[in-house]
Amino acid sequence: MVDRPQSVEEVRKLVDQMGIEFVFAQFVEMYGKPNAKLVPANHLEDVFAEGAGFAGFATGELGQGPHDPDIAAMPDPASFTPVPWQPNLARFACDVFVEGEPWPYCPRTILKNQMAKARDRGYVFKIGMEAEFFLTRLKEDGTIEVADPLDTLDRPCYDMKALSRQFDFITTLSKYESQLGWDNYANDHEDANGQFESNFVYDDAVTTADRVIFFRYMVHMLAQARGLQATFMPKPFPHLTGNGLHIHMSLWDAETDTNLFEDPNDPRGLGISELGYHFLGGVLQHAKAYIGVTASTVNSYKRLIVGAPMSGATWAPVYVAYGRNNRTQMIRTPAPGRFEDRTVDGAANPYLAATVVLAAGLDGIDHKLDPGDPNEGNMYETPVEELKRQGVDLLPGNLLDAVRNLRQDEVLREALGRTPDGEYIDYYCDVKEREWKEFHERVTDWEVNKYLSLF
Repeated sequence: MVDRPQSVEEVRKLVDQMGIEFVFAQFVEMYGKPNAKLVPANHLEDVFAEGAGFAGFATGELGQGPHDPDIAAMPDPASFTPVPWQPNLARFACDVFVEGEPWPYCPRTILKNQMAKARDRGYVFKIGMEAEFFLTRLKEDGTIEVADPLDTLDRPCYDMKALSRQFDFITTLSKYESQLGWDNYANDHEDANGQFESNFVYDDAVTTADRVIFFRYMVHMLAQARGLQATFMPKPFPHLTGNGLHIHMSLWDAETDTNLFEDPNDPRGLGISELGYHFLGGVLQHAKAYIGVTASTVNSYKRLIVGAPMSGATWAPVYVAYGRNNRTQMIRTPAPGRFEDRTVDGAANPYLAATVVLAAGLDGIDHKLDPGDPNEGNMYETPVEELKRQGVDLLPGNLLDAVRNLRQDEVLREALGRTPDGEYIDYYCDVKEREWKEFHERVTDWEVNKYLSLF
């Protein structure tokens, strides 16, 4: 179990006790890529006082050009994370500052600002995130294949034999999660060949997002040490189920630490409070816009499809509706007191994803939005015409449409905040529209095969 220190003095004590010689000062940019500097532990107090310096333009999408002043990554002492396989190394999640001020392009800062708005209302937003991933092997031609050549079942989900063949990898990952105090409670082979999931207990949204970033790093490092390539890409194989980052969410009382979404007397029978239903109403109201953040890449929309998929099931509903313990709905209610958004995928920046979901839910509370009764149907088998008759919307079918919706959403605009050059939502949407344009201008093998001899 790892303590969560609250000051540099407490950090110094832990560093000395554990024999930590180096620390990573780590932050993420828009895409969630972890950037870091390796700092000798004898300079620990310096990095807490002044931060680790970076040329921000070089780190990724962080709102800087080559002419801008350096950024400083300021460590959060509570994020202290010993690196389990490297006993003399630890990591800190950092907030980005520029010239002594919080940098509004920093995803962690954006989420902390939204969490502060919730806290002002007496709420703490708690989430769990289920990060699915593939274990693959690089082929000589640069393409990938499933790492385990025996993992070939048509329906491999929960396959004991395939899980056993990765026993060393999965159990090492599990032990590390619990060693860090995250409390790993389940590990499984997921729906696709070569796909796995390892779950740890929920916490406040900032802490969970910090852990997801480190979890991805940990999975990549463990895979590479075994000659493998891990990926959280939403849809790396066209014929297999994609990678989700399902968010389980609830609001808690900031003073009493009690779940405000739970109500055993719920007349709809799901164990959800009136506050929870209003939050859910906001989530559904803003889903067609916030999906531009929670499914943030061109590839994301290869996972989000209508109707029967090429694999056994998409497990990624595009239907803006909620239900009971029903995995064909966008929002599932797996247990009293919480909801699960199943559309969030493995490419999502966890800080930004949590920000927009929280903002949507708080707007639902502000306006007492009613999500209606739970949908009981199998959405995969319901014709689109019937869905329209029921008033069930579909999520956008591609990144460009999602980003256009996002840009028009004033609630999410406010949540993502202002920047020195305008508003973060416009910066984000500009980046994503360029990404779409770059993709759209590529001529694919499919197009050549489809059209070359046709015209």
